Amino acid sequence: MVSAWLSGLGIALPPSAVQEDLWEGYFAQHYTGARRALAKRIFTNSGVRTRQAVVSPLLEDVSGWSTERRMRRYQVEAIPLGKAAVGRALADAGIAADELGLFAVCSCTGYATPGLDILLARDMGMSPSVQRLFIGHMGCYAALPGLGTVSDFVVARGKPALLLCAELTSLHLQPPGTRTDIQQIVSHALFADAAAACVVTPSASGGLGYAVTEVAAVTDTTTADHMTWEVTDAGFRMGLSPQVPAVLAAHVRKLVDDVLARRGLRVTDVDGWAIHPGGPKILDVVQEQLGLDDAALAASRGVLASYGNCSSPTVLLVLDALRRRKDPPRRIVMLAFGPGLTLYVTLLEGLTLGA
Repeated sequence: MVSAWLSGLGIALPPSAVQEDLWEGYFAQHYTGARRALAKRIFTNSGVRTRQAVVSPLLEDVSGWSTERRMRRYQVEAIPLGKAAVGRALADAGIAADELGLFAVCSCTGYATPGLDILLARDMGMSPSVQRLFIGHMGCYAALPGLGTVSDFVVARGKPALLLCAELTSLHLQPPGTRTDIQQIVSHALFADAAAACVVTPSASGGLGYAVTEVAAVTDTTTADHMTWEVTDAGFRMGLSPQVPAVLAAHVRKLVDDVLARRGLRVTDVDGWAIHPGGPKILDVVQEQLGLDDAALAASRGVLASYGNCSSPTVLLVLDALRRRKDPPRRIVMLAFGPGLTLYVTLLEGLTLGA
């Protein structure tokens, strides 16, 4: 029987900056009056120490750019970043680009045609017959439906597939405006850029070795306006309600319990947690609802501190941190959240479990 095995993972990051330097060197001047004091508290309490950007506000202020100009820059910056992540994932899995049957790309921060799926397939030497899929505007949780889709392809076709998540949130720095907008301040304090790619194969191979055994989701459409990502004339604008953690609290335990029950498992049977670090409060809520100790959240909090919230690649950054531990977890639950409000969960089970 053909299964879907997560066999390779590759990460690519642009240059990093210290959060305090970003505040002192740019954002302290971006906000004025009472907004500055509020913004300072938000930046200080964001849980972020360093984060990376293809366009650093310390060097180049894009807040006044048109959306057209931002999209042109997206293509310039995303191609080499995506190429690096894809190359590392293929090397980790031990397969060649022309062996892929499907190449899927997730991104909500830039659009162009021909897109990354076409240009990277060409540049990386993928077969002309490779199937391609672009998953756009799903937001922070997109890696998990993306992983589910490529896994289904692998099981159905018996061919390897690759998923790339590439986000350049730095291109969507918003102008200061004339009103206090806490949602934009939070966005400016948290978000960063990254690319992460993973290879899924029909048999266990490469440097990772986890079977993708369950993928599930729940969407609370009554709270659809709580998280938005709107295209404006000045880039894409984030809407982020402070009620998001409360919505997650209402759904996360049941979703996780239901998925684990399909495999005859409970929360205590899981030794690895890759939880999307949307912000400190989100991690606090998930930890409380699942009854997890601090060690279970260490990888997620570490990624938030070191890399910020990179949207769709972030949960894969957490997975990478888990697999690099001296004693990697055997069973991993991946959780990510985004517009909808939507919660996605994926269960990975390692070779030693006989998955």
